[in-house]
Amino acid sequence: MRTIAHISDLHFGREDPPVVAGLREELRGLRPSLIVVSGDLTQRARRRQFAAAADFLASLGGPVLAVPGNHDIPLFDLFTRLLSPLGRYRRFIAGDLSPFHRDAELAVLGINSARWYRFAEGQISHTQIDSIRERFAAVEPGALRVLVSHHPFVPAPCDGETVLVHRGPEALRAADQAGVDLILTGHLHAARVADVRDSHPSLRRAMLVAQAGTSVSHRRRPEANTYNLVSVDGPRLVVETRIWTGAAFACRDSLGYERREDGWAKVTQPPAAASPS
Repeated sequence: MRTIAHISDLHFGREDPPVVAGLREELRGLRPSLIVVSGDLTQRARRRQFAAAADFLASLGGPVLAVPGNHDIPLFDLFTRLLSPLGRYRRFIAGDLSPFHRDAELAVLGINSARWYRFAEGQISHTQIDSIRERFAAVEPGALRVLVSHHPFVPAPCDGETVLVHRGPEALRAADQAGVDLILTGHLHAARVADVRDSHPSLRRAMLVAQAGTSVSHRRRPEANTYNLVSVDGPRLVVETRIWTGAAFACRDSLGYERREDGWAKVTQPPAAASPS
């Protein structure tokens, strides 16, 4: 079995210290196979905010794969925004903007959707679309193939006006061809698990998307802090959304899936996820 802790929208600079401590304690106890951060590690891309985010990630004691979000590009420092928009992210968090984790059971690719010229919105380049096909081409059959982006490919629940990542449909077609199983995103501060075909019915396979809420910040809209815990065991997958109760994280809901010829199918009684409760 492999487990992925999917955290997002940390917004250091607007973090809630008890929630930070609670998430740190939980993840140190869980020891997931991989911790995925889907962007917005900081509130305003300031050095001290990146330093705090980096210290937090280092304190978790496990492997981390992160991608930047739009808040990780300086907003008011126009000189830095134009000449080195992700320079501080590279210095404090990770130099690789296309991180790739691969083992016998997991293949996880991160793509940077943040652009200095788009402010809140995101975009995927043609080169990144090509890399989705290329990186997953040599992955072992049966391994869970996961794509990570800050900006969403599907709208928020009950919000058909969500601005989705530019070139998202093209990227989804490439992901479909590459056999991607799961897409992890953030940005909307609302947790959701869905079949991407609900919004993109032309895709031939069932790909799951798990959007994460804000994991540790005060910028909750409207739900409490959440993160996703993904467990995969061969042909079975569980996505558990864990929510902050005021004292600790607890299970909000748990959805189970089985791999079929055309992708993932929901099961009515999911197996237990690898969570503390």
